[in-house]
Amino acid sequence: MGVGGNFWDLLKPYARAEGFDFLRNKRVAVDLSYWIVQQETALKGQIRNPHIRLTFFRTINLFSKFGAFPVFVTDGTASPLKSQARIARFFRASGIDLSSLPVAEEGISIERNKAFQKCEKECVELLELLGVPVLKAKGEAEALCAQLNREGLVDACITSDSDAFLFGANCVIKNMLPNSNEPFECYHMSDIESGLGLRRNQLISISLLVGNDHNLTGVPGIGIETAVRFVKSFSDDEILYRLREIGGGDLQDFQHDVNLDSSLIPSSDESPRKTKVPHCSICGHPGSKKAHLKFACQYCSATANEGCIKKPLGFKCNCSPCDLDNKEKEQKRNENWKLKVCRRIASEKNFRNNEITEMYLNKQQQYDGDYHLSWENPKIDMIVDYLAYYQHWEPSYTRQRMFPMLSTIFLRDVASNSKDQLLGGQYEFDSIQRVKTRFGHQLYVINWKKPTREMSNVICIPSEDSDTEQELGIADESTDLLDEPDSPQIHVKEGCSFLSTEEDMVLVQNAFPEKVSQFLRDKELKESRSRRKRPMKSENSESPEGVQLSITSFYRSSKVPCHEKPEESETGCPKISADTSRERDKVPIRNYSKSVRRKLLFD
Repeated sequence: MGVGGNFWDLLKPYARAEGFDFLRNKRVAVDLSYWIVQQETALKGQIRNPHIRLTFFRTINLFSKFGAFPVFVTDGTASPLKSQARIARFFRASGIDLSSLPVAEEGISIERNKAFQKCEKECVELLELLGVPVLKAKGEAEALCAQLNREGLVDACITSDSDAFLFGANCVIKNMLPNSNEPFECYHMSDIESGLGLRRNQLISISLLVGNDHNLTGVPGIGIETAVRFVKSFSDDEILYRLREIGGGDLQDFQHDVNLDSSLIPSSDESPRKTKVPHCSICGHPGSKKAHLKFACQYCSATANEGCIKKPLGFKCNCSPCDLDNKEKEQKRNENWKLKVCRRIASEKNFRNNEITEMYLNKQQQYDGDYHLSWENPKIDMIVDYLAYYQHWEPSYTRQRMFPMLSTIFLRDVASNSKDQLLGGQYEFDSIQRVKTRFGHQLYVINWKKPTREMSNVICIPSEDSDTEQELGIADESTDLLDEPDSPQIHVKEGCSFLSTEEDMVLVQNAFPEKVSQFLRDKELKESRSRRKRPMKSENSESPEGVQLSITSFYRSSKVPCHEKPEESETGCPKISADTSRERDKVPIRNYSKSVRRKLLFD
C-alpha cells in the first residue's frame, strides 16, 4: 500500500515511460512480496502455483529481454506499528467494526499468514536455484530496496509501495509491461522535487497526515490536497520539527510565528491611508459617483462628455489601497486555515509521528552483514526437477523456456573472457541470422547449433497430441499477466538442429566481434547485389528528394495513346491494315489496358 490518500495519483503526472534499454547492464532491487501479492490476487485459483510461474518468467525476462541484474528482497519482522495496521486492514476487509479492534501488545510483532510465508519460501528456493542474490530485510522489504538504491548498490527499485520514496529511494519502477514500446512506469525523485516542489521530509509529513502502512487513518479530516498545501507552507528542514510540536499540543510558538509572518504586511493602522477611499458605484474605481457622472475618471476609457463605464459583473478594483486590503484579507484567511489544520492535528491523540519518522529516516541498517551481491550460473537440473514437482512441467519445456536466460548469461561470460559453456557444451554459437526490430528496439537473431543425435534428451517441442499443456492450463493463461517470454525457435538444417534467440546487439558485439563483422560484410554484399539487380529508373520517373509524385505520375497508365484516327471502311468501322495488325502483335500484352488484355486472353 504505502502512503494513503491516493498518493500515487499525486505522483502520476511526473512518471516517465522508459524504454527497453533502461535496465540494460543495471542492477535492480525487486520487492518479492509485491510480485507474490500481485499474482495471487490476479490469478488465484486459475492456475497451479501462480507465484512460482510469475517469479520464473519475470526473472528470465529481466535477464534476457531487459539485460538487468536483479536482486530480490524479502520482508523481515514487521514493526509493532505495522502489525497493528495489518489487524486493522484485515478487520476493514472483513467488514468487522473497527471499534472492537484488538490492540497489539507493546513490542510484539505479528507475522504474515502462513500461506504467504509458504509462497515466499517457495519463490526464494527457485531464485536461489536460478543463481540470483536474495536478501532478507530486518523490517520492510521496500526499506531495504530504498537503502540499496540510495547507497548506489542498485540503480532502481521495483515495488508498488509508495513509501519507498520515504525510505530514501531515488528511482522506483511501479509497473512492468514487457510487450510494449515503453515497458517501465518509472518515478524519479528528482522529477517529484522539481514538479511538486516536495522533498523527502515533506513526503514523510504528508504520509503522517493522510495515513500510511504504520498508521492507516492518519489525521481524520485531512486529505491529500490539504496535506500538500499545509506541508508546502514549511521548508523541508523544519516541517518534521513543526509537526512534532503541533502533535504535542504546543500551538503557542506556532501562533507567535504566524503573528510574525502577518506583521510583514502593514496593517490598516500602519498604512499611510488612514481612512477608506470611497469608490464609485458605477465604474468601481476610486472617487465619488457624483463626480463620475459629470466627468469620466482616469481609469475609464470613455471620453469626458460621456462619463464612466458601468462596471462588469464580478469586478475587482486593482488600485493600491484595494490591493493592500486584499493582501491583508488573504493573509488572515491563510492564518485561520493554518490554525484550523494545526488544531485538528493537535486533537488527534494517536498522532505517533516520532516513531514513524525515525523508521522512515532509516536510523538503523535494514540488513545484517555485508552486501555481497553476486550472480551465479543457474542449476539447470535442479530447476528442472523443482518445476516438474511444483508445476508438473516436462523437462524439455523447462529447458526451452530457460534457454533465453542461459544464452544471455553465456554471452556475458564470453565477453568477460570466461570459459563457461552453454548447457554443458551441448550448444554453440553458430551465426547471426538477421536483425530484428521489436517495439522499436533492434536485436540480433542468433542461431545456436547442436547435433541432432543429442537433441532428444535436451530440448524438444511437445508433440501436438500431448495434453500436458491443456492439463496445466498453459494454453488458457494470460501472457500479459504471466509475462511469459518468447520461447526459442527450433529448426533442423543439414543434419543439425538450431535454436534461434533474440539477443542484444551490443552484447553479441562484445562476445563475438568477428562473427558480427562477418555478418555485416555479408549483409552489405547482399544489399549491393540487390541494388545491381534493380532496374534503373528513367529520368522522368525520378522526383526531387522529399517531393512526392502525383498519383498519375506514380501509377503510369498502361493504355497505348492513339494520336491518329484510323481510316474508316465503307461499313463505317475502323479499317485495320495488315501492317497495323503486325505492329500490334509486336507490342507486349502488358502495354494494353485491362479490358483489352482480358479480351485477347479469353476471347
